[in-house]
Amino acid sequence: MNKKKLFYFLFIIFYSILLLFIFSKCCFCSDPKLISTLQKAFEEIEKWIMKISTPIAAVSTASGFLMQKFSFGDEEKIRTGKKLVRNSLISYAFILAIDLVLAAVKSLVG
Repeated sequence: MNKKKLFYFLFIIFYSILLLFIFSKCCFCSDPKLISTLQKAFEEIEKWIMKISTPIAAVSTASGFLMQKFSFGDEEKIRTGKKLVRNSLISYAFILAIDLVLAAVKSLVG
């Protein structure tokens, strides 16, 4: 008789904990207002960075090419132009890669 009471007691406790976790997922799944505000702000910042990074990369690449073209044989200006072109393309690729990774994470989480 004692084992039967213990079994029912453990069963009721286990069942109530299970129901608590199931109903908490259904009933309390909304984010707090501060979290949703911060999430929207970060999404806006991400959009803004993506919109501005393309023209910045284009201008810096073009200025690097022009620096190389109008160096008139100065080796230092040619090296500086090559560095500017290489660094701007690498930076733009890095920004695009970050956007791709964030989109992949967002699709997995959400």
